[in-house]
Amino acid sequence: MELKTSDFYYDLPEELIAQTPASPRDSARMLVYTKEEDKVEHKIFRDILDYLTENDVLVINNTRVIPARLFASKVTGARLEVFLLKRLNLTDYEVLMRPAKKAKVGTKLIFSDNLTCEVIANQEEIGGRVIRFEVKEGTLEEELDRIGNIPLPPYIHEKLDDSEEYQTVYSKIRGSSAAPTAGLHFTPELLDKIREKGVQIEEVTLQVGLGTFRPVSEENALNHKMHSEEIEISSDVAERLNKAKASGKRIIAVGTTSVRTLESASSEEGVLSPVKKETDIFIYPGVKLKFVDALITNFHLPESTLIMLVSAFIGREKTIDIYNEAVKEKYRFFSFGDCCFFC
Repeated sequence: MELKTSDFYYDLPEELIAQTPASPRDSARMLVYTKEEDKVEHKIFRDILDYLTENDVLVINNTRVIPARLFASKVTGARLEVFLLKRLNLTDYEVLMRPAKKAKVGTKLIFSDNLTCEVIANQEEIGGRVIRFEVKEGTLEEELDRIGNIPLPPYIHEKLDDSEEYQTVYSKIRGSSAAPTAGLHFTPELLDKIREKGVQIEEVTLQVGLGTFRPVSEENALNHKMHSEEIEISSDVAERLNKAKASGKRIIAVGTTSVRTLESASSEEGVLSPVKKETDIFIYPGVKLKFVDALITNFHLPESTLIMLVSAFIGREKTIDIYNEAVKEKYRFFSFGDCCFFC
């Protein structure tokens, strides 16, 4: 079977790539596509209230972005940029480094007077390294918070006034290198109104890696290697979601990360299991969604695995048509951009 990467291309003018978040958060635009009626509407995100009922369940990803972008120096004085990808244990991380050729196994790096590390392995799968931190005083988390930077995506060139702008209002479980950006549109007040309508809100966790921005370089997208990410669904949440699904409630995933978490934990019969594991699930046209009924998501990069996931939900041709209409209507794209509700 072949899945041509080029079939997921659309032309995006650079000026439509959002550089700053909407303010207030729920003032972003929202393209609504209703599959059953094959209808597109143009709304504002806070209008989501008009599309939700007490028969709905919103599933949100409660991950929190860590200050994963660091700068270090070798004893020779050479400078390196370090991106934390995945925590392996109390001291070790998978990382990307620039320039990587300066970081052979055994290299020692200095981040601050209080924090150093040693490169202990190559990680061929991601073209990166494994490092072991050593902190003199306090905890590693405290030192990372002190010296680290929130790693904005490479297509965002503006600096944030407040790093909390790149966190969802419900973020709590530290570990991501990038935000689950569909969730950036919610405010505490909007969430309260959603609950008042009787909508059930459940939390899952997927620790987003920088692999989320990795382009598909294979002509046949099925040869693309997904980078694994850690997911977690508690037994209580799984039980409540299974009960909701069995009673006919509509499961609405907030973001592709919530989709990937739910589908990774679902049986072929659409029954969710509690999990804490790694997933490298790849969802593309032809892959049947077993648990998710509707999706809130931002606009994704051309030829990315995320636009392929959307295409699994509404079809490739319809996805490209909608994206082209969004370009024509001058929606804002990517992490700080506007969003879609596919229902």
